[in-house]
Amino acid sequence: MDLSVIIVSYNTRSLTLQAINSVVKAKQPKNKLELILVDNNSSDNIISLVKKKFPQVKVIANSKNLGFAKANNQGLRKAKGRYLLLLNSDVIVAKDTLIKMVDYMDNNQQVGLSTCRVELTNGKIDPASHRGFPTPWASFTFYSGLEKLFPNSKIFAQYHQGWKDLTKVHQIDSPVGAFYFLRRQALQQVGFLDESFFMYGEDLDLAYRFKKANWQVIYNPITKITHLKSSSGLNKKQGDKLNSKDKQQRIITTKHFFKAMKIFYKKHYFKKYFLLYFLILLTINFFQLIKIIKIKLS
Repeated sequence: MDLSVIIVSYNTRSLTLQAINSVVKAKQPKNKLELILVDNNSSDNIISLVKKKFPQVKVIANSKNLGFAKANNQGLRKAKGRYLLLLNSDVIVAKDTLIKMVDYMDNNQQVGLSTCRVELTNGKIDPASHRGFPTPWASFTFYSGLEKLFPNSKIFAQYHQGWKDLTKVHQIDSPVGAFYFLRRQALQQVGFLDESFFMYGEDLDLAYRFKKANWQVIYNPITKITHLKSSSGLNKKQGDKLNSKDKQQRIITTKHFFKAMKIFYKKHYFKKYFLLYFLILLTINFFQLIKIIKIKLS
């Protein structure tokens, strides 16, 4: 089997059905694919709907929300494909996406992890899909707004690597977990997603381990997908009015986001940036506090 596509769902019924439908309707790899849905105890009846509409989908139904990393690992352990695609439930793949990515990986054996052009609904690239690692300098320039002022600078735009040509294939540090195309051999070498990341950060962490093991991580705009970015409370449009439930959800996801940053720094950067480590933690806590205050006041 060429490809295993793994989708994790959590109360995103319409998005999940749309994502599955796009995979089913896409051109299939020569040696077929399998589609695995891992549901984190959704309350939206997604399991029965998928079984009815898409009986070919293999379903793993969890009795509680295990988090994104752990749920994806469940799918990865069940998967049989030569390649493994972690696909968000809020993604629509193009007709040629799957076969083009399989073909590219077949012809580039040094690539352990790749992504295609991940577009938002406005046609612009999702910046999270084209990242450098969050070193102290890259993080500072991003959160201070310097990257926004100098988006094409190698000095001030290291986090989203805005100086690189998005029309050409090139190496990046990490794609986004929404479309995460893995070579089985490489994954077996570096290990599964780190389950200490509940949500956010697990994609950066795995990409970091891939590069440390000398596998290439590639951005390849030969094809594209659309990232609706609708499943997280963090992604509501600026200016939208939030009710109390929305605010609470955004606060929870914000805490997970900044907790993931702390885990990543402790795991990979503690020794390298030892003298800055506690200052970095204070800075992360500061930005988390500012973000939460903004949510409460919105």
